[in-house]
Amino acid sequence: MLGPVAAVAADGRELALGSPKRRALLAMLLLNPGTPVGVGRLTEALWDGEPPRHSRTVIHNHVSGLRAVLAAAGAPAAGVELLTDGGAYLLRVPEAAVDAGRFEHLVRSASSAREAHAAVAPLREALALWRGPALGGIEPSVPLQCAAQALEESRLAAAEELARAHARLGDHGAAAGVLGAEAAANPLRESLVAALMTALGRAGRRSEALEWYDRTRRALARQLGIDPGAQLAEAYGALLRSDGPPRTPAVESVPETAPSWLFPRRPRGFSGRREELAALDRATASPGAVAVVTGGAGVGKSALAVHWAHLRQADFPDGRLFVDLCGHSPLPERSTGAVLRELLLALGLPAEGMPRSPEAMAARYRELTAGRRMLLVLDNARRSGQVRPLLPDGEGCVTVVTSRERLGGLVASDAARPVPLAELSAPQSVSLLAATLGAEAVAAEREAAARLAVLCDGLPLALRLAAARIATGPARGLAALADELADEQGRLGLLEVEDTSVAAALALTVQHLPGPARRLLRRLGAHTGATLDSRTAAALDGCDLERAARALDHLAAAHLVVEIGRDAYTLHDLVRLYARSLPGPAESADDEAEVLPRLLDHLLRTLLAASAAAEPGSEPCCVLPPDARHPVEVRPFPDRAGALAWYAAERDTLRGAVEAAVAAGLPDRAWRLVLLQWPLIVWQVRDGWVPLLEQGLAAAEADLDPGAQSRARALLGWVLLEEGRPEEALVQLERAPGLAALAGDAAAEAVALVNLAVAHARYGDGARVRGLLEGALALTERRAKRADLAALARQHLADHCLSCGRPEEAAHHAARGLALAEPPFPVTRRVVLQTLYGRALAATGHPEEAALHLGAALTAARAHHYDDGEAAARAALRALAGTGAAVTIRSAG
Repeated sequence: MLGPVAAVAADGRELALGSPKRRALLAMLLLNPGTPVGVGRLTEALWDGEPPRHSRTVIHNHVSGLRAVLAAAGAPAAGVELLTDGGAYLLRVPEAAVDAGRFEHLVRSASSAREAHAAVAPLREALALWRGPALGGIEPSVPLQCAAQALEESRLAAAEELARAHARLGDHGAAAGVLGAEAAANPLRESLVAALMTALGRAGRRSEALEWYDRTRRALARQLGIDPGAQLAEAYGALLRSDGPPRTPAVESVPETAPSWLFPRRPRGFSGRREELAALDRATASPGAVAVVTGGAGVGKSALAVHWAHLRQADFPDGRLFVDLCGHSPLPERSTGAVLRELLLALGLPAEGMPRSPEAMAARYRELTAGRRMLLVLDNARRSGQVRPLLPDGEGCVTVVTSRERLGGLVASDAARPVPLAELSAPQSVSLLAATLGAEAVAAEREAAARLAVLCDGLPLALRLAAARIATGPARGLAALADELADEQGRLGLLEVEDTSVAAALALTVQHLPGPARRLLRRLGAHTGATLDSRTAAALDGCDLERAARALDHLAAAHLVVEIGRDAYTLHDLVRLYARSLPGPAESADDEAEVLPRLLDHLLRTLLAASAAAEPGSEPCCVLPPDARHPVEVRPFPDRAGALAWYAAERDTLRGAVEAAVAAGLPDRAWRLVLLQWPLIVWQVRDGWVPLLEQGLAAAEADLDPGAQSRARALLGWVLLEEGRPEEALVQLERAPGLAALAGDAAAEAVALVNLAVAHARYGDGARVRGLLEGALALTERRAKRADLAALARQHLADHCLSCGRPEEAAHHAARGLALAEPPFPVTRRVVLQTLYGRALAATGHPEEAALHLGAALTAARAHHYDDGEAAARAALRALAGTGAAVTIRSAG
């Protein structure tokens, strides 16, 4: 009860008590342990006004809920029982089980101690039990407010007694330390200020004591219209009579300031964030400004706000106030009344003059802040409605709010200006590590520090935890920890030090999500990439697009995913790893097992659409498995450029999907996910595709599919050939045609023969080339009936004939290939054929016609940013000009 009302199990786990009213009911029973409390008294405590018609039923339901929570935690075995006694309720609880009971016991022990030193320890222990204002986090009512005030009086009395014990021991500095914080919170409590003045004077801090007198005298005159009483005046007189020249403070030159004890110290190790600090400067430049610093868990919102406040301290001569609203916290969210009370006390309003209702407190708060120049930092807000009553009234006042939510309502209603806070960049992350571990340690392992920055997602909390593990754990350097963090299975466990962890910070955000968003987050753990859209989310969650979009919006508002464009989001690795750790309900086990297969089938269908757009006119290299699931909607691709851009952007996602399919024992999905990337593989052939293709081949072999093995070997052989590894390429390419023939796949066999022919033309047996290509052409025209493959075979035949000095045959094959390469045939392939045709025409003595086709190829290549095609066409034109032929280059359209 000495703070937010809470119940904690024996293992330290806080029990989920429920609503503020239920906590208020528990508080009322704890205030009367072992005594029956009637429904009438409970009604008065739970409703500060007219109770509802069914208040008795509500109370009964709350009692039942409390019983269930206590029973589940094993409370009866600990001697805690909630009983019904006629028309009343009775809570049996050992005195030692309630912090207020332990507090009273310790204070009694101290008062019975004969020696001062024997009183200090129990009084310190008693005061350490307090976690904030008594009976916090409950519905305010007169009985409970009176009880809270009584507990507060007991706390103040204990603090004063502790100060007297220190004084009896001659430790006046310790006495002043105890009394200083209490006097700042209760500036009109004259006995407290008088005792503080005496302690300061005896500790040799006479000037501080005189300043406290002057500050209190002015506050009494301004707020109550009275002069200091006898006790305060006597303490002041004693100071003036003490040794040393009397000093009268220059009271008129000292600004009236709010106490600074409510404000945190400057955060240590803060680094970077220059742009964000400048943005906060701009957001707070107007009169009465409200700035909202938003960002995900652990991104450093509070540190930024507090650091900025210390930099701008001189701008707020009337003081700075800081309040943790506990919006995302293990503690209950703070009520408006409790926060207003704290702020009013900080502004000098005496406890005895405190308004009774939150509305009256808010009005008094606005009066006291009007005309002041002060800063208010409201940390850890969850809702706009939680913030609005706390905004000060003076135009000289500035409010900085931090939140994991967007707080769009505050932006709309109070002109708040958002200051979004993203993760640190790689250089900023390294700088933070240097500020924490020391510049020399980071400089010695700069590459490892950069790896740590990536593994920690640039999240300041994660970086500080990593630094703490290095600094306090067994001897290890940055590289060793980076190696450990590289293992995804243990990464979150390593980012935990004592009671602070990335997982715990994320959990505080997740607990406030609506059910559909929480379920989607859990299923995002199966996602194999960093980016997603509503279609991918719908596939993972097995829901419609509208519900997926709503859930994504909730996750983005809580900064668990980051919105990077229209229906485009990114998911950080640490969030995905945390999502994987979230347990699903037992009844949905079958559906949870379908999450990954749904994602894989969604990606397969998207790959089919992308390959159709990237290579129009081509037929799919494979069909979907017969049991493939149908997603709600497949992403449309308007053109080749859009499809290739998607391929490139999702390359890591697709690689992860292949690995996940293999790990899940789904080889039929794995090899398809590899082969359907062929348009990008061919387009960026020298871009390190060998490991992925080897994985696809292994999956095809595990699936016992010879057709898939043939296509995988043909594509792998082509890539090896382009990488300058002919021996390895020929090993793969020689086996591909036979596997395709075994599968009865004429199209795959034709592709395999073409690729094998190209390999032999470059590095192998040149005599085999013509036969292989003619075999491929026969297959495409007689069995496969594939115009795109026929054009491919004729393209390579034209190239082969040119290299063998048979330009007439080359022109024939190129012309037949061009006739097949009409739209929607890919422009890039048409550029190659047209360049070959132009070269063949030039070789057969038709320079004008050759120039016409080469010019058209050059124009098309430029228009479609086909650099290799442009270079080939330009080289052919230069060669044509070098023959001395007088030609006019025109476009052939």
